[in-house]
Amino acid sequence: MSTHAPQILVVEDEADIRRFVRLTLQAEGHEVHEAATLQRGLIEAGTRRPDLVVLDLGLPDGDGVDLIRDLRQWSAVPVIVLSARSAEASKIEALDAGADDYLVKPFGSGELMARVRAQLRRHLAQTPAGESVIRFGEVAIDLARHQVQRAGEPLRLTPIEYKLLTHLASQPERVITHAQLLQAVWGPGHREDTHYVRVHMANLRKKIELHPAMPRHLLTETGIGYRFVP
Repeated sequence: MSTHAPQILVVEDEADIRRFVRLTLQAEGHEVHEAATLQRGLIEAGTRRPDLVVLDLGLPDGDGVDLIRDLRQWSAVPVIVLSARSAEASKIEALDAGADDYLVKPFGSGELMARVRAQLRRHLAQTPAGESVIRFGEVAIDLARHQVQRAGEPLRLTPIEYKLLTHLASQPERVITHAQLLQAVWGPGHREDTHYVRVHMANLRKKIELHPAMPRHLLTETGIGYRFVP
């Protein structure tokens, strides 16, 4: 676990929103750096090496999605998108480019901080090197042995279910789009076959969740994909 105050880069061209985000983050003890343009955001990301980036998509010198794509060429830092674009297509484009979460304007400080805490947990509390078991609730995933247990008892998963579970569980708190799951689990020829994901996810929840109709760990992001919450 890192011992320094988490550093967060806010890339937002609207001064009032940037100030609101900065004050909200600073009130929680975070060190905040700011940028108002895409190019300045990339420079700050490269020099500051922040623990988290909070990014607006509508920047004066380019689309924030392009910043995400550039960033992903050399960094895995979590990115939370802030945008007035509420359409599912815009969310999916940003998430497929490499964003980790998406918050639609207007938003409150409580909602912002909940998303920030979740992404910082994922980034700063990485699984120790050599650790090959993911645990949540009563479930343990042994990545080395390709085995899953629930309450100490072996759980029978199909190969597809196992791939789905491990892909989501290895990226906690991150929104994974249907296209990303299809690419990772079924391959590049199935990016449009979202019904595959729905069917197998329903079966997986029956095996993993205590109450499959009200899941706690395998959550649906409506029209977009799924999020794993430990």
